[in-house]
Amino acid sequence: MSEEKGNKLTDEQKLEVERQMEVIRRGVAEIVPEEEMRKKVERSVVTGKPLKVKLGLDPSAPDIHVGHTVVLHKLRQFQQLGHTVQLVIGDFTGRIGDPTGKSETRKQLTEEEVKANARTYIEQFAKILDVDKIEVNYNSTWLAPMNFSDVVTLAAKVTVARMLERDDFEKRYTSNQPISIHEFFYPLMQGYDSVALESDVELGGTDQKFNLLMGRQLQKEYGLSQQCALTMPIIEGLDGVQKMSKSLGNYIGISEPPNEIYGKAMSIPDELMVKYYELATSISLEELEKLKSGLANGTIHPRDAKMRLARTFVEMYVGEEAAQEAENHFKTVFQQRALPADIPEKTVAAADLEDGKMWIVKLLSELDLVPSNGEARRMVQQGAVKINETKVESVDDRIAVEDGMIIQVGKRKFAKVTIQ
Repeated sequence: MSEEKGNKLTDEQKLEVERQMEVIRRGVAEIVPEEEMRKKVERSVVTGKPLKVKLGLDPSAPDIHVGHTVVLHKLRQFQQLGHTVQLVIGDFTGRIGDPTGKSETRKQLTEEEVKANARTYIEQFAKILDVDKIEVNYNSTWLAPMNFSDVVTLAAKVTVARMLERDDFEKRYTSNQPISIHEFFYPLMQGYDSVALESDVELGGTDQKFNLLMGRQLQKEYGLSQQCALTMPIIEGLDGVQKMSKSLGNYIGISEPPNEIYGKAMSIPDELMVKYYELATSISLEELEKLKSGLANGTIHPRDAKMRLARTFVEMYVGEEAAQEAENHFKTVFQQRALPADIPEKTVAAADLEDGKMWIVKLLSELDLVPSNGEARRMVQQGAVKINETKVESVDDRIAVEDGMIIQVGKRKFAKVTIQ
């Protein structure tokens, strides 16, 4: 809107614009460009017409972790401000895969794999977003009908030089690593999603900035009002160094058992607690400031703040009752150094024993305490496996299996053995 019209805002409307901008800025890495974002908010406040806020997601994996929820919490804030969320499930772009950050050509997903991964998304998003108030779109709706002439027209709007501005493409190009032509089409298709939906704002991680700005560029090429790009920080995982990732094992999955969510949250480095609160919970700005000052002046103990964070995660993703039980479990096992009262019973077939014994690696796998033999070996080598509270010393140990014996793997997994 023009500056002249902007000056006609009432005092009440000006306050509302400031309130919304404060919420929108929370935890954001960058708003491109911020002044346009303000004008869009002003227009929305004056006209009562909500902004269309887009998030595109390729279903490359069926489950999401806390790192993925950073943008979802920002979407929830936009919902609470009265704006419309446009969720784009990339069932078409997902067949290519986002090349962002990849040092080699990414394997293409089949249509069946994409659909299988997409099925769980909305159920998981419902733990954070009001799914009754989001527009769910599948980009195959507008991308699949395009003919080759349409694709050529789209490709003509962006130069190869522009594509090579992306760090990952540029690095692969200069190091003579292959770049497939179809990978160039990923940012084009993601950008075209914004054209099809006429989005006002698009969200993504800082590593998605190129793709978000592509949407802005293509909207201009098609004669539309340009969206603003809003980037969110990439949250570090439990190691406190690398970004949260399932492949690195430093993640908190939102569909994991409550005790696992709680226990993992308690291992978050102290210096990252505030960042997790700000980006991955719904804590108010006022509460966040109290937390920051309390940790800084020592009136809030880091352990207490971390326990509150762990409980908050379980409440958000499982429920209040589960959060209480997970907290009681943690206190019993870790603070009081006692075995939990509800250890699950696991059976071992007598026929699988040799002279009443079983190799420790096989035993852990048989009891489903580890996902693989490799993980079993790693846990034993790290001294993280105990039998009746005695540490297993070697991956070569053959264990005398007895009824009622208690096996512990790591800090959170237990099993009581029954022989059948």
